[in-house]
Amino acid sequence: MKKNNFFNILDKLRHLITKRDKIILVILLFATIFLSIIETFGISIIMPFITFASTPSLILQNKFSKFIYEFFEFKSTLNFMLTFSFILIVFYIFRAFYNIAYTYALNRFAFRKYHYFSYKLFCKSMNLTYLEFTNKNTDKIRSTIISESLNAAQCFQYFLTIFSEIFTILLLYILLLLVSWKMTIVLSFILGFKILFIIKSIGKVIKNQGNIRAQMEEKFFKILSKNFGNFKIIKLRGNEEKVYANFNNTGKKRANAQIIYQTLNQLPKNILETVGFSILIGSVAYILYRYNDASAVLPIISMYALALYRILPSVNKIMSSYGFIIFSQKSLEIVYNDLVYQTKEESEEPLDFNNSITLKNINFGYTRQKTIIKNFNLTIYKGDKIAFIGPSGAGKSTLVDLIIGIYQPTSGEIYIDNTKLTNKNIKTWRKKIGYIPQNIYLFEGTVAENVAFGSEMDKNKLIWACKMANIYDFLVENEGLETLVGDGGIKLSGGQKQRIGIARAIYNDPEILVLDEATSALDTDTETKIMDEIYNIARNKTLIIIAHRLSTIEKCERKIKVGD
Repeated sequence: MKKNNFFNILDKLRHLITKRDKIILVILLFATIFLSIIETFGISIIMPFITFASTPSLILQNKFSKFIYEFFEFKSTLNFMLTFSFILIVFYIFRAFYNIAYTYALNRFAFRKYHYFSYKLFCKSMNLTYLEFTNKNTDKIRSTIISESLNAAQCFQYFLTIFSEIFTILLLYILLLLVSWKMTIVLSFILGFKILFIIKSIGKVIKNQGNIRAQMEEKFFKILSKNFGNFKIIKLRGNEEKVYANFNNTGKKRANAQIIYQTLNQLPKNILETVGFSILIGSVAYILYRYNDASAVLPIISMYALALYRILPSVNKIMSSYGFIIFSQKSLEIVYNDLVYQTKEESEEPLDFNNSITLKNINFGYTRQKTIIKNFNLTIYKGDKIAFIGPSGAGKSTLVDLIIGIYQPTSGEIYIDNTKLTNKNIKTWRKKIGYIPQNIYLFEGTVAENVAFGSEMDKNKLIWACKMANIYDFLVENEGLETLVGDGGIKLSGGQKQRIGIARAIYNDPEILVLDEATSALDTDTETKIMDEIYNIARNKTLIIIAHRLSTIEKCERKIKVGD
């Protein structure tokens, strides 16, 4: 990983946190420094404790221990050591509790950021314009909200871990320099060379596996959506084996990326521990061979052994954390790009609809190269029953989506009475519209939940809407408003699903009712019954219909042909 890339990651993380987060991070950094001091003290105090325990007379020979001994007026070296032992036990209990508290604070920050990223990404997705949303891959959106945001949030945790362990190593390194600066420098040179070699050799591999994991994660969600959404078709075609094979191949690649990453992440630990302790053992062997007595350097060797026992895991944590950050670089880029993406702000300024909807010189295209609606003009009066007809692909649905504020014109203007429709009043306008699409999506839940669909649940309104849609009698025969519909409305017939769709559309008593091929998938008898119900509901409303069948629009007062 290049240096500038590393600082790019830091820069992205900096832009993804709030002022409050920065304050918390500063507090965590000080907590990290204090943790490092505790860890260093915990290592360094062992050697004098063992020395004094084995040779109590040294307590009065060492100027620091002698000062403490005399200042607190100990009666004997035994009392001194018992007090020393008690203080050490208390210290290690405190160290354990502090470690737990610090780990909790670190995880709390990381997972709160995960929640924050997920929430913000979800809000960003919901604030996209409909045109932007249709150009997005919804499986990629799901993957970003659920998986990539977690990896991005954990980068904070691993950066703090790196800082913590570096500070711990620095303190222990100073301690080792004081013990034997020559041996420390030689050891540092050898281990430093190994660390550099490891970073250069496995960094690119880990980054590449991180990119593969991100790609497979998106594909994984796509496979789930595609196959669960077409469950009946798969059963009819009997091609489960192909579905299994596709899932298996993607899952294997996803798993292999994790396997390689986890394996490489453990490599530094094994190499560094082997090299570090081999040097230490080799040093003892050399002293024994040369002088046939290691007692003179045994305290120093013991100190190095204890220090390495703490330093090498710290180095391994640094390498593992560094590896995770490289592995998650793609996740961070995805989250960062989605969060900094500017969506258009929409508001709810007052907007009255008393007279008419006027379209003036409307042009629209999904791309700049192809215009679907060209210089279109139309006035729809309040209470009109109007139908848009024309061949498939002529732009009927697109035109209606422009009228109801789902799309915005490339050029031209839409007026509600004498007020121009803009982003400042678009939300108010949309709330006046009840929309019934061709394909009603019902989620796993009750009829009440599906009809209210995010609005405040009102039992009287629910009953009224279901009665108006002629679905209430069916519900009474089952579990009433608590009748479960199944995922996608699988427990209902096509006509029942459409009626729940109608109940949903009229639940908030909209001023305008829009049908977009809403009955095209139904048989003629069911369609006739439902259309009669819709015309009855829309007696005092503006009704806009898109349909192919002339029977569907026979009661419409105006018919507008779109296209050739």
